[in-house]
Amino acid sequence: MLKHPFLNTAYKPKLQYFLGPFDTYDREEYLGEELERYDINQPSDREPLIKFYIIDKSTDLNYRHRKSLIDVLSAALQEDSYDFSTIFIQKPESYCTLPSGWDTMENPRAFFEDIYRLAKEGWSDDFQKASLEDQSTW
Repeated sequence: MLKHPFLNTAYKPKLQYFLGPFDTYDREEYLGEELERYDINQPSDREPLIKFYIIDKSTDLNYRHRKSLIDVLSAALQEDSYDFSTIFIQKPESYCTLPSGWDTMENPRAFFEDIYRLAKEGWSDDFQKASLEDQSTW
């Protein structure tokens, strides 16, 4: 069983995990202000954010976690009717806060398509390593 990187529980990847690096809760002064400089609706602004905050900074995830997470994303992208906007809905009891305007993103699917494309490039060595293992043993 693949364990969560921080907890002694099973790792069950969710698409929301991709948004974790953009959580501005208690980090409004530095992360919130930094993210406000970008227009999340513009692919040219999204790409550097995804590369820096997801691809490059996900050092807490090993190759198995990354493969499991990208598999969940791949499955969601294969569903034409999957509503990616629901992932951005802020729950009142949650301690996660996304930057202003992200909950009304024009094309949430495009955001996740960009994550998928950039992760396939940036984590390609991890996916290659994972492909050499029997994933049922994780």
